[in-house]
Amino acid sequence: MQNIPSVNLRDFLSDDPVRKQKFVNEIGQAYEEIGFVALKGHFLDDQLVENLYTEVRNFFNLPLETKKKYEIPGIGGQRGYVSFGKEHAKGRSEGDLKEFFHFGQYVENNAELEKSYPANVVVEELPQFNPIGKQTYQMLEKTGVYVLRALALYLGLEEFYFDKFVKNGNSILRPIHYPPITHEPKNAVRAAAHGDINLITLLMGAQGKGLQVQNHKGEWIDAIAAEDELVINVGDMLSRHSNNRLKSTIHQVVNPPRELWGTSRFSIPFFMHPVSDMPLDCLENCIDETHPKKFDDITAGEFLHQRLVELGLIK
Repeated sequence: MQNIPSVNLRDFLSDDPVRKQKFVNEIGQAYEEIGFVALKGHFLDDQLVENLYTEVRNFFNLPLETKKKYEIPGIGGQRGYVSFGKEHAKGRSEGDLKEFFHFGQYVENNAELEKSYPANVVVEELPQFNPIGKQTYQMLEKTGVYVLRALALYLGLEEFYFDKFVKNGNSILRPIHYPPITHEPKNAVRAAAHGDINLITLLMGAQGKGLQVQNHKGEWIDAIAAEDELVINVGDMLSRHSNNRLKSTIHQVVNPPRELWGTSRFSIPFFMHPVSDMPLDCLENCIDETHPKKFDDITAGEFLHQRLVELGLIK
């Protein structure tokens, strides 16, 4: 497999049970084999995407001292700005060559849960930045809910199994800026090889070369999506919950060829997290004699905290 398979969410949303099952089979098999798909038929329209990229560029073009106002200490980078080189991959000390901003959950009808999440950070200089970010967050979350419904069916669960866990979940929208590279990086890449923490990741901005995924032979292959596609991959939480039936694939963002060092790259992943008390225990129907239980029981919140420490975001 030299590239990632493409699927269309409209198949799942159709009233045709054959098309719906086709989508379930295609996405499930892709996640068993490589852990990544390119998805058409999502809920982001072209105008929203254009508006978002405009606002994201406007934010990262602000002076550093202005952006630093939005870097909030003591919350592990979960909301607001995270400056260049602060985050590194698990097992590495070199910081990734990126800066980013985090939008978090807009909690509905749950005051206790709302108090447990850090507040979203409002960028005063850009009146449209937060409203456009919120709209994008909600459309990506809506898309993710349907992807998880398909995966629930594939795993032999009730279709709406994940709904209660992802409603008001601890999901994060992360606009990332990889600035121009000004000198030879010492052992650093734009994003070092890693697996994602969460259930699934929905990625905007994988239209050009840069994102690579590792197949089962250990080979790196380019993951390039069409203009109208999101790249969606399985995270470690879902891999763990499915006893590694659905694969969390190692991926990286490599530095461009030297002639393109002077260019910025933007990508915008949506990390879909459940509520913190979701048990990630291996599902019973994913355990058998051939596939013994691979992971200890843990909650999503406990697992997230472990990983934020490993990433250097919580000391």
